[in-house]
Amino acid sequence: MAPAQRCPLCRQTFFCGRGHVYSRKHQRQLKEALERLLPRVEAARKAIRAALVERYVPEHERCCWCLCCGCEVREHLSHGNLTVLHGGLLEHLASPEHKKATNKFWWENKAEVQMKEKFLVTPQDYARFKKSMVKGLDSYEEKEDEVIKEMAAQIREVEQSRQEMVRSVLEPQAVPDPEEGSSAPRSWKGMNSQVASSSQQPSNLDLPPAPELDWMETGQSLTFIGHQDIPGVGNIHSGATPPWMIQDEFTSGNQQIGPSYEEFLKEKEKQKLKKLPPDRVGANFDHSSRTSAGWLPSFGRVWNNGRRWQSRHQFKNEAAAMKKHSHREKS
Repeated sequence: MAPAQRCPLCRQTFFCGRGHVYSRKHQRQLKEALERLLPRVEAARKAIRAALVERYVPEHERCCWCLCCGCEVREHLSHGNLTVLHGGLLEHLASPEHKKATNKFWWENKAEVQMKEKFLVTPQDYARFKKSMVKGLDSYEEKEDEVIKEMAAQIREVEQSRQEMVRSVLEPQAVPDPEEGSSAPRSWKGMNSQVASSSQQPSNLDLPPAPELDWMETGQSLTFIGHQDIPGVGNIHSGATPPWMIQDEFTSGNQQIGPSYEEFLKEKEKQKLKKLPPDRVGANFDHSSRTSAGWLPSFGRVWNNGRRWQSRHQFKNEAAAMKKHSHREKS
C-alpha cells in the first residue's frame, strides 16, 4: 500500500501514489485554479509594453496567490506617492525562483505544457517593462505639471477678479456737473462730508447714536427693527418655565396615567391563559360564580390518606348506622 500523501489542490489525502494526479477530479481542480490566476497574469503581460503609473491609494496593497510558488505576491509596485500597476506581479513572474517552482509544479501535477509559458516572463520582457515604466513615470510627471499649471491659472484668475472688484468699490465715482441739477446723484465723498458736518452740529434731543453703516458693502443695508419679544411670555433663554413642565388647566395633579396595578395583574393572567390549550378541561369555567357548601358528590367524602373506596365504604357504614339510630328513635 502506498504511503499517504496530501494534495493541496483537491484538499484531501490519497493512498494511490502517483495515480491521483491523473484522476479526473485532480485535473478539474488544477484547471479551475489555473483559470483563476490566468486573468491577472494576462493583465500584467499587457503592462509590459505600456506601463501605467498612478497615484498611490490603499487598494494598491492587495496581493494575489501564486499557485506555483504557494505564496502571496503583491500585485502592484508602490514607492512613495506613486504606484506602478502590475509591477509586483511581473517582478515575481520574471524571478528565477518562480521559474524553478513552475517547472516543479507542472511536473508534479501533470498540467498542460502549452500553458506553462503563459505563467512565465522572460528577462527580455521584464527589461522591456522597465523601459516602459521609465516612460510612464515621465508622462505622469508631465501630466502632474499640467494639472499644477491649470490650478495656478485658476488661482490667478480668481485673485485678479477679486482685486478688480475691490478696486471698483474703492474708486470714487465721477463728480457731476452743476448744470445737471440738484437731482443728480452725488459722490460718496460729498455724502460722507455732509454726514460728518451734520454730526458735528449740537442737538437738544438725546437720541441714540445711529448705527454706523459700512460704505464698503455693495449690497443694501438692513434696518434693525428691535427684538420681537411677546410681552408677558418668556422662553427658556429668559429663564421661563419650559412648556413641557407647565401643567395643563384641564388636567388634575392626582390623575393617574395608564392602567392600575390590579388591571395590569388581570391582563397578565389573561396573557398566561392564552398560552394554554383552548380545549382543556375547565377552560370555560367561571371562577367568579358562587357555589354552595353541598356541591361535593354524595357518594363519598374527602380523604387525606388511604384509598378512595375505603372512604366510600366508611361513609356507607356511617350512613347505615345513622339510619338505624333514627329508626330506633322513631320507634
